Amino acid sequence: MRLALVTETFPPEVNGVSMTLGRLCEGLAKRGWSLLVVRPVQEHEEVDAVSPPQPFEEFVVAGVPLPGYSSLRMGEPAGFSLHRMWKENRPDIVHIATEGPLGVAALIAAKLLRIPVSSTFHTNFDQYSDHYSVGGVQRLMSAYLRRIHNFCACTLAPTQQMADALASEGYLNTGVLSRGVDTELFSPEKRDAALRKSWEIPEGGRAIVYVGRIAKEKNIDLVVRAYQAMARQNPGDRLVLVGGGPELERLKRKYPHIHYAGMRKGDDLARHYASGDIFLFASVTETFGNVVTEAMASGLSVCTYDYAVGREYVKPNENGFLAAFDDPDDFVEKAVALGECSDEELRLIGSAARKTAEGISWDAVVESFQSSLREVVDRTRG
Repeated sequence: MRLALVTETFPPEVNGVSMTLGRLCEGLAKRGWSLLVVRPVQEHEEVDAVSPPQPFEEFVVAGVPLPGYSSLRMGEPAGFSLHRMWKENRPDIVHIATEGPLGVAALIAAKLLRIPVSSTFHTNFDQYSDHYSVGGVQRLMSAYLRRIHNFCACTLAPTQQMADALASEGYLNTGVLSRGVDTELFSPEKRDAALRKSWEIPEGGRAIVYVGRIAKEKNIDLVVRAYQAMARQNPGDRLVLVGGGPELERLKRKYPHIHYAGMRKGDDLARHYASGDIFLFASVTETFGNVVTEAMASGLSVCTYDYAVGREYVKPNENGFLAAFDDPDDFVEKAVALGECSDEELRLIGSAARKTAEGISWDAVVESFQSSLREVVDRTRG
């Protein structure tokens, strides 16, 4: 089987969508698939740059930076190039992972060539508009996303909750493609005493960790508010923000006492997770939220909202704490309650979280993706 996967983001870029797509491609390649990844040029990369050895081909197009995220690019609508390439070397299926100009161009090229097209729903771009003072375009964005996905044979969402929500909004042929977690990379064994020391946590204090983009749509100010409430109960607690983004400089000016770890990758990121004690994640715009399962795999006690990954895997008061969806006061209350747990109670919660994460396999996710792709191809041929 030959798959052409079209995406605006891909490793080594650091975000949940990029990481997920990288895992899926690696898994399919190991299963004997022939893959072509179509993506925009990344920051500090040339369009004709030679890619490092990997188990799939790449077709890199020009791109422009996303507003507010200079490290991410929208690909140019290279429809003519894709049509010509796929006419000569036809894939069995085209999978569209992002709905930007490149994805739309790929959809049109595939339709003209009668190549089946599948898609995944990774990001609530329409909900982001509320956080960037462009709420008036949310209805148009929602209609745009629905129209793009309904031209595809199926739309795979990360959770059943999201698949049902999309179906209720008029999306056709929705299904589920979950996310896995690398429990070898993310592990309590990566805890680093020297790293914790560099965070200057006072005796009796705890490291309250957030990992992700430092951006409005991640509800980062609520994380800070929850931490401040926790620190009133235990002044030794220290907030550690791991990641970069458009809100970083504002936060540094407003909250100089917070530790800003910057963007981390690989084993370095795993050490930052495992060296924490409590993980706060207050975003209400997620389709999944990979960072939560990574924190759980690292043995942290997590506090997040009751939706997406939280609803899927967090069992309240057993392997983490859940707040009522989009209820800031309840989120702060749950975070404070988690902070009031004894060290032994946090250890038990973290151990239960780790056990849950050990049952979330990437192999199963790749197998599910493979089955969905084959089903679309078989249905088209039939």
